[in-house]
Amino acid sequence: MRILFLGGTRFVGLAMAREALRRGHQVSVFHRGNHRPDGLQGATHLLGDRVSDVHLLAHDHWDAVVDVCAYRPHEIEVLGGILAERTSVYALVSSVSVYADDIPLRSREDAVRASTDILEGQDLRTVAIDGATYGPLKVLCEDTVMERYPGHLIIRPSYVIGPDDYTQRFSSWVNRLAAGGVVDAPGPPEVPFQYIDVRDLAAFAVSALEARLQGVFHVAAPTHPYSFEQMLMEVMQGVAPAGTQLRWLAPDEVSASGQSFPLWSGGASVGALAVDARAAFANGLVSRPLAHTARDVLQASTKI
Repeated sequence: MRILFLGGTRFVGLAMAREALRRGHQVSVFHRGNHRPDGLQGATHLLGDRVSDVHLLAHDHWDAVVDVCAYRPHEIEVLGGILAERTSVYALVSSVSVYADDIPLRSREDAVRASTDILEGQDLRTVAIDGATYGPLKVLCEDTVMERYPGHLIIRPSYVIGPDDYTQRFSSWVNRLAAGGVVDAPGPPEVPFQYIDVRDLAAFAVSALEARLQGVFHVAAPTHPYSFEQMLMEVMQGVAPAGTQLRWLAPDEVSASGQSFPLWSGGASVGALAVDARAAFANGLVSRPLAHTARDVLQASTKI
């Protein structure tokens, strides 16, 4: 297949482009040239801004386009006039953040999405992207893809973890637990949690393109019920020295501790962190053991 990646030089996009190359596909990567990572040997690099330099894509065709870096709907709209006739499949990497706060646990892909009312009257090209606007903007991105591309694939991952994660959200826990001792953890321990290794996400995405899948898919593991405590215990299994212990803090103790706790939901039971991903698993998603991911992340961090 001939696959165009919008983005593709950092974390999620990088893992997907590498996986496509590994399988022998012809890969083009459209990016601004700010990052030149290893593992993209054989890819064609198209340098430009996805909004102002869209004309650079007007002279080729691809079997599929994978958009890993759309955060605002106009970033997709400006591509529509060119790419709609140059590809049969448009795949958008979205997020479970598109969901309303009160969706139930084990929700499927047709669950109620977040309201976009907060964006009313604001310039969507410049509105700040934060915890309040990120989800609604992704909702509008999805809507734009659905409207413009009949052959669309929308992937909604949970927290993405693994090597090359520049956010350091998961790796910070790996490093804390690898150091041993008594490690503070934000409670309650039983709140739902889900994740996906970036390499497993990439493998699913490329397989979905190969199989010509269309529609919307949650890409998340493990199957609910699974908790924040189980996540930390499996990381401990992978990297922590003997004797490492967790000391659980009540939610009201977290702020008093003065510590940062990445990936924590604030102690709330969030439906978006316990979605039903059976459709993806039925179509080839495989999730490796978390202890293996933790070891790989630790190994990668020691090489930096």
